[in-house]
Amino acid sequence: MSSNEGSAPVEPTPPVQVLYCQVCSFPVEYCEFGSSLTRCKEWLQKTDPQLYDKFYSEEALQAKIGTLSLEAQEKLEKDTAKKEAKAEAKAETLLKKKMIGQVTIKRIERNKRKHVTAIHGLENFDVDLKKAAKFFAQKFATGASVTKNQQGQDEIVVQGDVSGEIVEMIEDGVGLLKGVPKDNVVEVEEKTKKKGGGD
Repeated sequence: MSSNEGSAPVEPTPPVQVLYCQVCSFPVEYCEFGSSLTRCKEWLQKTDPQLYDKFYSEEALQAKIGTLSLEAQEKLEKDTAKKEAKAEAKAETLLKKKMIGQVTIKRIERNKRKHVTAIHGLENFDVDLKKAAKFFAQKFATGASVTKNQQGQDEIVVQGDVSGEIVEMIEDGVGLLKGVPKDNVVEVEEKTKKKGGGD
């Protein structure tokens, strides 16, 4: 048999515990490669002061940049500041776009008692329209598809009058609709004009 018959069994190596940053979602030792280092450092200092000291104390920073020339250090600091400013501006623009964005849920009368519901504006809140159409089709057991509206923008068309249910789903933050603020939802009703106008 083997030569290890008499020796004690080998203990398995325990898994490595990795702390992920709540700001940039990288492991904390890689935050410096992200675009929000300052906020990452603040978060780490509150969460785990020992780990913060390991990576960002004066001694740790001197050890890291001790090999760089003075010009390279200044360039590195400027680049980091630029990256952070750019990331903050991008995040702010995204937030403004989301707050301005409006979700329109339109109940459209096709003929007599037939209706369809058109949902427009979900893409402003990072909702995948094809997945949302499939979700609505399964939820309401009806047809749903992504089509272009008269303005040439994508919208989801669901067969049937389900506008009230969709508004409730947005308010409750169901499934894909979690990130859609209920204050940005507008319900509209569109009726077809009757032919012939005589009394």
